[in-house]
Amino acid sequence: MREITVATVQMKPDLGEIEDNLVKMSDLITKIASQQKVDLIVFPELITSGYELGVKFTQVAQIIPGPTVNLLGQRAQQLGVYIAFGMVAKERVESIIYDAAVLVGPDGELIGEYRKTHLKGEERLAFREGFKLPVFDTEFGTVGMMLGWDLAFPEVARSLVLEGAELLVSLGSWEKDDIDEWKTLLKARAYENAVFVAGANRVGEDVTLTFGGESMIVGPRGRIHASLSGEEAAPPAPAEKEKKEGEAAEKDSKEKKPAAPKFQEGYAVARIDLDEVKKHREERQTLQARQPTAYRTLVRKY
Repeated sequence: MREITVATVQMKPDLGEIEDNLVKMSDLITKIASQQKVDLIVFPELITSGYELGVKFTQVAQIIPGPTVNLLGQRAQQLGVYIAFGMVAKERVESIIYDAAVLVGPDGELIGEYRKTHLKGEERLAFREGFKLPVFDTEFGTVGMMLGWDLAFPEVARSLVLEGAELLVSLGSWEKDDIDEWKTLLKARAYENAVFVAGANRVGEDVTLTFGGESMIVGPRGRIHASLSGEEAAPPAPAEKEKKEGEAAEKDSKEKKPAAPKFQEGYAVARIDLDEVKKHREERQTLQARQPTAYRTLVRKY
C-alpha cells in the first residue's frame, strides 16, 4: 500500500494583504501538521492575495521562486510536508503575470509551477493564459495541479492522468452560487479518470463575489473521503418558552429568528491509498478502452 495523508485547506484571505495571508497560512500548516502526520497540504487558488484585485495584481505578483515560495518552502521543510498553493506569478517583464499554482517539497525546494490554462471572465484582463499541463513527481507518487475553472474542462484532468498523475489537486476560487458545479465536477473528474482528487476551495467575500468552500477529497470511484461545509451550521432557534399568564409572558414565548450562517474556515483530512488508482483502472478499463483516433474534434477550436 502507498498510503498518504492529504489535507485541503478552506480559508478566507484578506484582499491584497500578502503578509497577513502568509502568517495565516503558516499557522494553519503548523496546526495541521501538529495534529497528525500529513504528507500534502493543499491551499486554494490565489490564496496569498485574494481574487478581486484587478490591476493591483501586478503589484503583488512575484517571480517564482521568490519571497513567498521561499517562506512556504521553509515551513514545508520544518514540518516535512508538501505544500500546494495559489499565487500571482510574474515574468521578468513586470506586465506579464499569471494565475499560478506552486508545489514545494519537504526539503524546502520548489518542485514545480503550473500556470492556469482556462481563464474566466475578468481574469483575462489581468492574467496571461498558461499553455502547459505538467505533472510533478513526489516521494509518494505523481501529482497534477488544476486552478479554478480548469476543473470544468475534462481535457485538463484527462491530460494530467495520461501523463501519469495519480492524484489531482484542484485549487479553487469557486463562487457560492455555483458551488453545486464545484462538488459535481470534483467527483466527475475523479470517477472518469479513476484518480484521487483533492479540492481546496476558499470561503468569504472579496469585493463583489462570495466564495462557497465545500473542500473535499474524492476517491477513484467518486467516494468522498473527507469534506468541509462552506458554511457553519446556524445555531438552532431557542426553544419556545412555556406560556405564562399575562401579556409579558406571551411576548417572551415568541420564537426568535435564527442567526444567518457564517462561512467556515478549516481543513479536511483523509488517509488515502494511491495503489487504489491502479486497482480501479484495471477493474474499470476506462483508460484502456479509449479510442484516441476517434477524438480528433476535441482539439479543434469551437
